[in-house]
Amino acid sequence: MDEKRPLSFYILGAFFVLFLIFLYGPTFTIGILSFQGPQGGLTFPMRGVSLHWFDQLFRQQAVGDIWGAFRRSLLLGLMVMAVTVVFSVMAGMAFRRRFPGATVLFYLILASLVIPSILVSLGVGLIFSQAGWRIHWASSGFGAQLTWTLPFGFLIMLAVFNRFNGAYEEAARDQGANTWQVFRHVVLPLIAPSLIGVALFGFTLSYDEFARTLLTAGSRNTLPLEIFGMTTNVTSPVLYALGTLTTLFSFGIIAVFLIVALTVQRRRARRASDAGKGVA
Repeated sequence: MDEKRPLSFYILGAFFVLFLIFLYGPTFTIGILSFQGPQGGLTFPMRGVSLHWFDQLFRQQAVGDIWGAFRRSLLLGLMVMAVTVVFSVMAGMAFRRRFPGATVLFYLILASLVIPSILVSLGVGLIFSQAGWRIHWASSGFGAQLTWTLPFGFLIMLAVFNRFNGAYEEAARDQGANTWQVFRHVVLPLIAPSLIGVALFGFTLSYDEFARTLLTAGSRNTLPLEIFGMTTNVTSPVLYALGTLTTLFSFGIIAVFLIVALTVQRRRARRASDAGKGVA
């Protein structure tokens, strides 16, 4: 006979459902309204169902440079992702051993997460202005976003290396492998799934970042800045269509990273199985 569930189970379940509605409700609402008919507005009720506003996205816009902003955000996200992965691995490996000033450096790295993002943006912008350097999304914007993504990547790699078994490296050295070979053939394959997670963090945090790019992007907006600017000028569901497409793009990026992670994991399991069977 099944046990009767306590009242707390249903209360917590109801809170969880409300949380999901709060989290995804606005996204679904924008997605529905983006399919308004040609005469549709920014609110309910729906006036027909069509792909009219998606079509308008690919036509010349009277306001904003949507696709230019998208290309800049995509390129910036890839740049931030690559640097975040490389430096997070380097920092994680460095902190495997104690060194003078490690504790101070650790807290300095994390300090960037607690400083208000708009202040970081303002500070980076002022540094570039006072130094006479051009404020540009690929320089000042790039640096400002790294202050956001690098601490996350560093914390992930710190957790990974804290659980890393150094016996694998010792065994490789005993077989005559040098430092690079140990990293390339032992360490890197073992931490590869975590690197994919760091890359995903780096790209998505950069792609969606608004506050740290606000005062550091210069005259060329990234996509979040362009969307924010359009909210004061665009009064049609074309803005919702853009939001729907960018949301689908974000989910697509997450799906790609998950597929890559699963592929890497399966290959590693296959190699381990073949090694156990003595297959060359």
